[in-house]
Amino acid sequence: MADFYELDFLPVHTSKSGDCITIRYSIGGASPVLHVVDGGYTSTAPDLVAHIKKWHSVTHIDHVVVTHPDKDHAEGLAPILEGYSIGTLWMLRPWIYADQLIQHFPRMQSADTLRERLRDDYPYIATLEEIALRRGINIQEPFQGRQIGAFTVLAPSPTRYGQLILRSDRTPQLAQGMGGLLAALVVPMKAAVRMLRDSWGSERFSSEETSVENEMSVVQFANIAGDNIVLTGDAGRSGMAEAADFAPNAGLYLPGVKQFQVPHHGGRRNLSTEICDRWLGPRLPSLLPEGSELFHALISSAKEDTDHPRNAVIRAMRHRGAFVATTEDSAFRAHKNSPQPWAGALTNYPYPNEQEE
Repeated sequence: MADFYELDFLPVHTSKSGDCITIRYSIGGASPVLHVVDGGYTSTAPDLVAHIKKWHSVTHIDHVVVTHPDKDHAEGLAPILEGYSIGTLWMLRPWIYADQLIQHFPRMQSADTLRERLRDDYPYIATLEEIALRRGINIQEPFQGRQIGAFTVLAPSPTRYGQLILRSDRTPQLAQGMGGLLAALVVPMKAAVRMLRDSWGSERFSSEETSVENEMSVVQFANIAGDNIVLTGDAGRSGMAEAADFAPNAGLYLPGVKQFQVPHHGGRRNLSTEICDRWLGPRLPSLLPEGSELFHALISSAKEDTDHPRNAVIRAMRHRGAFVATTEDSAFRAHKNSPQPWAGALTNYPYPNEQEE
């Protein structure tokens, strides 16, 4: 059997986008490996279960990866951990570093107090830990350099992850309870986004940074059947830069990615022109003809979520020769040598002539 992979992006149809990805692959004629990356919400978990049943017909999942602790990535994995035999759960848990972190939290009485506070602040991954411990599922930390089957983790490093925990709004810098109370009083005003018509090559990314929790995202890479595959979760610019710095150690020499997950559902706070140039190459002089695209830009975005993907990000991908696929209308499969390719063709997201100011 030739080496193959099937990279499936499933829709998460809620008012906000989420990630729900499976990848099945075989290398060197070995038995196929099933790898689940994030699981969307509890309400969308039945769709993931149905997908695994229909396309993979297995009761065992080799690897489950939680890219970061946000609800739209972690919540839907609880039914998966309850319903399947799991080889390894890959997940970073802030509270297991409480003994090292306690020195930075003088208001906390002990490491045990800090540990409990962090569990409360990250409830979705705390639930996954509870299930895994009860069911005897092996939990490993997906830090930079770790091997998850054929994938190598490019980011985060342990040092950077520790810094992110300290920077997070969820960590107890204030007196206990104040953060949550203050947050409940603040209702963010959603500013109208002004759209501007721009010529080919113009890119307007946001000057704001993505959240600290997004920056905790696991960025992973594999070369399967000759294709470079990069999965990014919701990584921001610093995570993508750290991953790019480490990439040659994993055998990835940029650019040259064939399957690129656009981080954070196509958010424009996660990328920049410099980051895109480094990962995907420079902007091309003009739009490539249909059928001659250089790589796939893969986006998990719900149709109901009007904030994602951003036009600026779609433009940046098309500027570099991408075929852009999203989950807005349906699930899609990107593959090489799949023994069960899906019927129908992927739809390329059109080039937007306008972008956010």
